[in-house]
Amino acid sequence: MSNRAIFARGGMGRLVGWFIRIVIYDICITTIQDVLGVSRFVALFIFLGILAAIAFGGYFAKQRMSPGVED
Repeated sequence: MSNRAIFARGGMGRLVGWFIRIVIYDICITTIQDVLGVSRFVALFIFLGILAAIAFGGYFAKQRMSPGVED
């Protein structure tokens, strides 16, 4: 596959976006690890717990504001 085909389909933009997300997640996990003094594995689960709490909070807020949207 040529570079022209990669750029034409937006593959390079998706790849760069993926790397940016990985770097941001790594910074967050490393910060949790340093601040709390836990292992990287524990920091990963804390980070995933925070993301899950945000997702559930958003879901419940949406249901509270507009309960019949998905019906």
